[in-house]
Amino acid sequence: MYRILEGLRVVEVASFIAAPSGALYLRELGADVIRIDPIGGGMDYGRWPLAPNGRSLYWEGLNKGKRSVAIDLARPEGRELASALVATPGENAGLFVTNFPARGWLAHEALAARRSDLISVRVLGWADGRPAVDYTINAATGYPMMTGPSGHDGPVNHVLPAWDLLTGALAAANLLAAERRRRLTGAGAEIRLPLSDVAFSTLARLGHVAEVTMNDADRPRSGNDLFGAFGRDFATSDGERIMLIGLTAKQWTGVLEALEIAAPVAALERELGADFTRDEGARFVHRARLGAIFAAAIGRRTLAALAPLLERSGTTWSVYRTVKHALAAEPGLSTANPVFELVAHPSGIRSLTPGAASSYAGETRAAVPPSPALGADTDAVLAECLGLSSQEIGRLHDAGIVAAAP
Repeated sequence: MYRILEGLRVVEVASFIAAPSGALYLRELGADVIRIDPIGGGMDYGRWPLAPNGRSLYWEGLNKGKRSVAIDLARPEGRELASALVATPGENAGLFVTNFPARGWLAHEALAARRSDLISVRVLGWADGRPAVDYTINAATGYPMMTGPSGHDGPVNHVLPAWDLLTGALAAANLLAAERRRRLTGAGAEIRLPLSDVAFSTLARLGHVAEVTMNDADRPRSGNDLFGAFGRDFATSDGERIMLIGLTAKQWTGVLEALEIAAPVAALERELGADFTRDEGARFVHRARLGAIFAAAIGRRTLAALAPLLERSGTTWSVYRTVKHALAAEPGLSTANPVFELVAHPSGIRSLTPGAASSYAGETRAAVPPSPALGADTDAVLAECLGLSSQEIGRLHDAGIVAAAP
């Protein structure tokens, strides 16, 4: 983690992945993120995977380093406290991230009545306000019908919630852009960021919309083959599987030499009238014939024998691993990588915990903080941000309006 955004205060009232991940990215760059949850936790507080003590490892992962405030959001007095926290004064405050409905007590208009230059980022499902999550939006994009083995009928979902994570990154970027404009002009902003618009605009940016418009047909599935170039999975003689991709001309010629298959590939070029070195599209068109040559060469070698050949060739490749295997074998997923530290969390699990994935040359990373216990910072935040006395905070506790960590 870095302190680039130190002094900036963001209030988050959100669940699930998109909005909380956006606030997390800001926290990893040094912002003070205050997360407000209902007493007992919100909709995602018990989401799987769970630790033996019942704590959500998912919740801890997305809320590392944030300050946690627990308020009864169903009661008017609790909503008043939360609204006041969102709209606290100061040039570094008045920044809000949520996925709550655009109407209601957390509507931008209601909060901006307290602070006219408020900046709110609201993650939506569909642009018209209908509810949606990553997997339902993904179903609507057409990607599950492009994913999977050739000839497969029916959709194939992806386990990575890509639209949530991309939306979270855009939420963080838009908040910082609006904050910069506020410093220049004094203007606040209401930013609405629908998962559907993120997904459909990405579909168009990657050429999928233009491709279907041009061909009046959907792209067929191509299994594990890389579309438009040469790349797929191969098995070694000892049963390991690798993903190998030859994108550039240098990579292509390098891997042919490393696998000692330059001669049969040249013979195939002559037979087909193709130039695989200069034309990556030709490699894709003739991927089945090329794949057979590569599969035979790779299948004759163990992974231990193959790895140094591929490394020297400069090609792009990796071993397929399970998460457990990656934890045991991948230096990038260990404390050898400065992104990670072993951190103990309220779940009782001491696990690899990341700071920011980015690095700032010449700057030292701050220690990676643990996730908070629910309500751990309630009293401190109410005193610091709203100026409440210990007596006033005690009354709120007695009335069940707020709660501290158990």
